Amino acid sequence: MKFQRSCGILLHPTSLPGPYGAGDLGPEAFSFLEFLSNAGQKIWQVLPLNPTGYADSPYQCFSAFAGNPLLISLDLLAEQGLLTRKELAGAPKFPTKQVDFGAVIKFRFAKLRKAAAEFAAPGGAYKAEYEAFCTAEAAWLDDYALFMAAKDAHGGVAWTGWERALAAREPEALKQWRERLSKEIEEYKYWQFEFFRQWGALRAACMRKGVRVMGDVPI
Repeated sequence: MKFQRSCGILLHPTSLPGPYGAGDLGPEAFSFLEFLSNAGQKIWQVLPLNPTGYADSPYQCFSAFAGNPLLISLDLLAEQGLLTRKELAGAPKFPTKQVDFGAVIKFRFAKLRKAAAEFAAPGGAYKAEYEAFCTAEAAWLDDYALFMAAKDAHGGVAWTGWERALAAREPEALKQWRERLSKEIEEYKYWQFEFFRQWGALRAACMRKGVRVMGDVPI
């Protein structure tokens, strides 16, 4: 397929403006897309969007398949009723010229856990879509969610410092840890569902505007 000569802009979503310390896939991303379209730009290069590890680099990721939960728009979660505007209004004062990822991670994950708890409550929306997503993506999602939950349970240390049986992926140990961390595993699965739901909506909007998304792969 021919790729016509085009121009565009490189901007990772975390560089978008917003009140929560870093950009995300919410309203500001759609505003930036509108700017690209009005300026006649045809490419948005986003860099990897995977969950970041040491030094918060998009090229240092925990998974080549998963999306970064920090890119989930809290405003869009509030529109679903999973968070309240009062909760979001209590956001700390973040730097405006750079991203303080330590503060962003602490604030956002607290809200993401609240949203996950609300989503898990009976009668919530998107339950059928969530189950279908978990089934379709099980080849990577199950192990990713267990890995991240286990990493949190071990204080964030590398897997080589975990309980030996778990690190060796002994079947009985995997079973026990899945049961022990069932709540945390479901949180990580839900965040992936919501990330890809929001990312899918943004990509669809890009297609409608004639703006190609240029990605990259983590190292």
